[in-house]
Amino acid sequence: MELVENNRTIDPQEWALTIFISTLPLVGFIMLLIWAFSGDTNIHKKNWAKGTLIIYVITLVIVFAFLFFFGGLAIMANLMD
Repeated sequence: MELVENNRTIDPQEWALTIFISTLPLVGFIMLLIWAFSGDTNIHKKNWAKGTLIIYVITLVIVFAFLFFFGGLAIMANLMD
C-alpha cells in the first residue's frame, strides 16, 4: 500500500504548494533536503527535489567561479594602479 502511495500522480495544487514552500529562503532548502532523502516521500517529488538540489549546487559553483575570477581581476587591477 505504501508503494502505491509513493508512486501516485501529484495533482497541480500539491505541486503549487511544493514549489511555493521550496522558494522560501531557509525553510525551502531544508524541505528540499527532507523531500530528496526521506523514505516516505512521493517518488516524483523526491526526484524533483534531487534535481533542484543539483541545480542549486551547479549554480553555486558557477557563482563562486565568477566571484573568484572577477574578484581576482579586480584585485590585480587595484594592485597595478
